[in-house]
Amino acid sequence: MRTAIFGVGALGTVLGAYLNRGGLEVDLIHHNPATVKALNEKGARVVGTVGFVQKVKALTLEEMTGKYDIIILLTKTRENTSIAGFLKDYLADDGVIVTLQNGLPEQGIASVVGEDKVLGCTVAWGATLKEPGVSELTSSPDSLTFSLGTAFPDRPNPRLKDVKEILERMGPVTVEENFLGARWSKLLINSAFSGMSAVLGCTFGEAAGPMRSRKIVLALIKECIDVCKAGGIRIEPVQGKDAAKLLDYSNGLKKAVSLFILPIAIRKHALLRASMLQDLEKGKKTEVDGINGAISAYGRKVGCPTPMNDKVVSIVHAIEDGKLKPEFGNLELFYS
Repeated sequence: MRTAIFGVGALGTVLGAYLNRGGLEVDLIHHNPATVKALNEKGARVVGTVGFVQKVKALTLEEMTGKYDIIILLTKTRENTSIAGFLKDYLADDGVIVTLQNGLPEQGIASVVGEDKVLGCTVAWGATLKEPGVSELTSSPDSLTFSLGTAFPDRPNPRLKDVKEILERMGPVTVEENFLGARWSKLLINSAFSGMSAVLGCTFGEAAGPMRSRKIVLALIKECIDVCKAGGIRIEPVQGKDAAKLLDYSNGLKKAVSLFILPIAIRKHALLRASMLQDLEKGKKTEVDGINGAISAYGRKVGCPTPMNDKVVSIVHAIEDGKLKPEFGNLELFYS
């Protein structure tokens, strides 16, 4: 099988290094020639909680040839329609695009390439790109897991087993029958911790530290849980932890317990800085509309208010427009 990773940023660099180290020849494809040059000349370097350098093969978009059986997609979701249209010409007849992106990207990609050519995957680990070809793994080494499945359960995908075996070269893979529930598990974490990391300019652990910010993180989680309840979506556990059960509350005592648990629940990922924050620091647009905005949109659909997620979207857009900076002072905007 020919396999490619399309989009070699923070996660793509780590995944590409692990897969090649595991004996799989995978092409790492990136739009930036400087990144491709760094990867080819110096290898993919993983630092942080794990450290190693792995020789890899990287290509620019112009250097792509032939067809791929599996394309692992790790670009930002903002341009999914055009990217899926581009990749369609490089996908084998029985090939599949595996999206490891944030949010709920499967439907949009499937609208271009077809439901039978899309698999979804969520990761329970994070990384920060330090420079081209160098990525800092910020999650604990025992949390390098994947949840894999299809968003279209009536369309079984024959490539599921192949993709599972590929990803297992890095870490454990759980095939989810209720993949939509697994997607929402990741969205629950991303909306709360990535959202506040971007707003406050901090790590996940720092967002869960002070009680005033911790309360907003929990409120974002609660909104996601309530939206799923209203829409009949069952949120799946991640790495054996049922976040919806642990962090949902209906009274003051349970809320106090959830607030106490929150920093403990995120401790393996305490050093993680949201990719949205990394984008803001580089002056780029973020995926906030596909993360917190996705919860707000679904909340409107099922009649469930999402004021905290709405606020995150509005603050992040203000930072993108240069009206605010990612800093802890933005916390007061949630209380005003």
